[in-house]
Amino acid sequence: MRKTEEFSFDYSEEIKQSKKGFWGFVYEWIDSLMFAVLFILIIFTFLVRLVGVNGNSMNPTLKNGDWLAVQSVNTTVERGDIVIITQPNALGKPLVKRVIAKGGDEIDIDFFDHKVIVNGEVLDEPYIAEPTSLMGNMVYPLTVPEGTVFVMGDNRNDSTDSREKYIGFIDEDYILGVAKFRLLPFESFGGVE
Repeated sequence: MRKTEEFSFDYSEEIKQSKKGFWGFVYEWIDSLMFAVLFILIIFTFLVRLVGVNGNSMNPTLKNGDWLAVQSVNTTVERGDIVIITQPNALGKPLVKRVIAKGGDEIDIDFFDHKVIVNGEVLDEPYIAEPTSLMGNMVYPLTVPEGTVFVMGDNRNDSTDSREKYIGFIDEDYILGVAKFRLLPFESFGGVE
């Protein structure tokens, strides 16, 4: 003989939910929204910064108007990184440039053969717009002081960078962070190389 199972349903939870009504729903929605906003603020204040590109000095890698996500915490700067520089300069604005040499490196630029040489090795630079011919007023070869970096734009002949004495070497303390990701425009969304 089969036993019939008895089902019981607790209506108390359903009654509690219906009593919450509209204001309960609004409260829960606002609570979730505030948590999300707080989370985003913490991420973008302490871990990642948003930076806009202003100018053409990083063409073809970055374009005027691009928006970048910049890693700003525990960032070790390496040769080839694209960095955001806040060091005061004659231009009066932050710069977006590529690190070419670090402290202790010797850099030489052959403007006739259009070669950038770091520690005796010619750099392979598939990211530049055209061969380097803009000289600036630095005298080469030179050694990059410890705690600083030598930076250049990818659009070598339309970039104000470490080749000019009024920009010069960049103190690593003035590097806001390393560009990791392009957020805008959407058609260029993705990592920054």
